[in-house]
Amino acid sequence: MDTGRGTGTDGRAGAVARGRGRAGEAGGVPTLEDVARAAGVSRATVSRVVNGVRNVDPAIQQAVQRAVAATGYVPNRAARSLVTRRSGAVALVVCGTGSAATGGRDEFAARVFQDPFFGRVVGGVVRGLRPRGVHPVLMFADTGEDRAEVLSYLTRGGADGALLVTTRARDPLPGMLAAAGVPAVLFARPPADVPLDHVDLRHREGGALAARHLLARGCARLAVIGGPADIPASRERVAGFCDAVAAAGGRVRAGTGDFTLDGGEHAMRLLLAEQPDLDGVFAANDLMAQGACLVLREHGRRIPDDVAVIGFDDSSAAAASRPRLTTVRQPVEDMAAEMVRLLLDRVTGITGVTGITGVTGAAAGADPGPAKGAPTGTEPAAVLFAPELVVRDSA
Repeated sequence: MDTGRGTGTDGRAGAVARGRGRAGEAGGVPTLEDVARAAGVSRATVSRVVNGVRNVDPAIQQAVQRAVAATGYVPNRAARSLVTRRSGAVALVVCGTGSAATGGRDEFAARVFQDPFFGRVVGGVVRGLRPRGVHPVLMFADTGEDRAEVLSYLTRGGADGALLVTTRARDPLPGMLAAAGVPAVLFARPPADVPLDHVDLRHREGGALAARHLLARGCARLAVIGGPADIPASRERVAGFCDAVAAAGGRVRAGTGDFTLDGGEHAMRLLLAEQPDLDGVFAANDLMAQGACLVLREHGRRIPDDVAVIGFDDSSAAAASRPRLTTVRQPVEDMAAEMVRLLLDRVTGITGVTGITGVTGAAAGADPGPAKGAPTGTEPAAVLFAPELVVRDSA
C-alpha cells in the first residue's frame, strides 16, 4: 500500500494554488511538482494517482485529487499513455443491424442511430466512461472488411478494448477478438466456445411476464410477433411467452418481424388475416408493438378494450406510441454501464465475476452469489439483468 509522505490538507492545497500553482494567477502551467507540494506527498505518488494506479491509500488519493483541482493541473494524455501503456479510449463496436452491402456504411449508420436501442446503449456507455476519463470510439463492423479494420485498430493499440453490440448469432467478431487477446465485453451471451465477458437479460423471463399479464387481463386469443429467428434474444422472448401461455392451457399464434415498425405492421396484418378476433398481442420489441398498434387501429380494433398489446425494451418508442405501450423493460443504460465496468476492470487487471449476477432495473441489488469485481483469474465474467413489466395504457 502506497502511503506517500503525508495526506495533505485543503488549506495547504489552497495556499500552494494561491502562491504559484494556477496558471492564470502566476503565469505558469501547473506541474506534478505543484500538485505534490499542495498535497504534501511525493511527485511519484502524484504520478501514481493521476495514472490510475490502484494500490494508493484512499486518503492520499483524495488529497491528490483536491490538489489537482486547486492547482488546475491537467494531465498530459500522451505522457500518461507512455506510463500506463493505455490509449484512454475504448471502441464501441456495433454490428448486425442490417447488411451494409445493401446500402453502404452511411445507410447502415443511419439505421443504427434511428434505433432507440442503440441510442440507449451509447448513453449508458458514455455515462460509464465519463467518470473514468476514458473516451468512446464508435466503429461499425457489418462486413468482413469492417471486422478486419476493427481488429487491426484494436491490436495496434488504437483503443484499450472493445464494447461489442451485435445481434448476429454467428457473428465472427467476438471469436476474432478473443483469439487475438483483445479485452472485450459483449452485449449478449457469446457462443459457448468464445471466452468473453458479457452482460445479458433474462429474456425468457421477460416473455413470461408479458404472457402472465395478458392472461390475468382475461385475454384468451393470443398472438406473438417475434424478431429474426437467428437472434437468440428474440427466440428466448418468444419461448418464454409461449411456455407461460401453454402452462396455463392456452395456445399462441406466432408471426415474425424484423424488429422494425414496418416489420410489426406486416406481421400484424398476417396474424389478423388468420384470426381477426385476437384479443392479446405480445411483440418482441417496442417498434414492432407500435407497428402492430397502427394496424389494429386501421382494422377498427380498440386498444386495450378489444386487443391488449405489450412490447419489449421500454424504449422511447413505448412512450411515444399511442396509446402508450405496456412493455417489458430491459435496463439497457445500466447494462451498457456495466459493460464499461467489466472492460475497464479487465484492462486494468481486475477481472469480473464468473457466473451470474442479477440486477433489476436501475437498482444495484444483486442476486445471492459472488460479489461483483471478485478476482477469478482470466475466466470470463457474466452479469445477467432481470426484466421488469412496465404497465401503461396498451395492456
